[in-house]
Amino acid sequence: MADIKSLIIITTLIFLLAPASIIVYILVYNNRKKKHLEEKAQMKIAFDAEILKTQCEVQEQTMQTIGADLHDNIGQLLSLTSLTLSSVELINPGKAQQKIDTALDLTLQSIKEMRLLGKLLQGDQLMMLGLPEAIRHQINWLEKSGMYQITYLCNGDIPASGDHNKNLVLFRILQETLNNVIKHARATQINISLAYLDGQLRLQINDNGIGFIAGSLPAEQAGMGLQNINKRAAIVGGEAKITSQPGEGTQIIIFIPYP
Repeated sequence: MADIKSLIIITTLIFLLAPASIIVYILVYNNRKKKHLEEKAQMKIAFDAEILKTQCEVQEQTMQTIGADLHDNIGQLLSLTSLTLSSVELINPGKAQQKIDTALDLTLQSIKEMRLLGKLLQGDQLMMLGLPEAIRHQINWLEKSGMYQITYLCNGDIPASGDHNKNLVLFRILQETLNNVIKHARATQINISLAYLDGQLRLQINDNGIGFIAGSLPAEQAGMGLQNINKRAAIVGGEAKITSQPGEGTQIIIFIPYP
């Protein structure tokens, strides 16, 4: 009789505990699902904010490039044009014609440079041409300084559809890296390669500058440079590998799933 009572009690407890366990499981599952959705929403907000920040920085860098080129290149061309025309002496038709022809050549060169600036102002259109072309355009401006020997290789059939956000982030990483080279590396040679293989895009930038030891960098240089590169690569699902030694230059490789 006691065994029957015990069996009834155990059976009753099982029937009572089973629904309670299910209810607890459902509550835990819903809480986890809610937390996951909240984390996903926060990640989306952080991603959108970083993309917006990147767009603003690309635009700012573009305006700095335009300002420098207006001053250093087009300004000089127009000054030379004005100087040439002001020195024309009509009493000597032969020399006058030579100077007029020179002024025309300088004017045409100025127009060409202004058209290139126009394309640079149209940043969205430049990125729509694709990442390889945007990088090539950036390199063209840097080469004008005459301070660097630059090589650029693009390998693999990069998907034409691509991913605008990833292109933008990679392009900004390139700009930031080149700025660091200009400001700190004292380099004379820069090698850039862009490669696509097995659904992954790899951007590699090497310089022959003075190099550094990562732990010895000033806080402002490490924070604004290396940390930004790592952060931006991570936000689009990629990673950055930065290697450098004093006197041996610096290598930065970005791997990003693509598209």
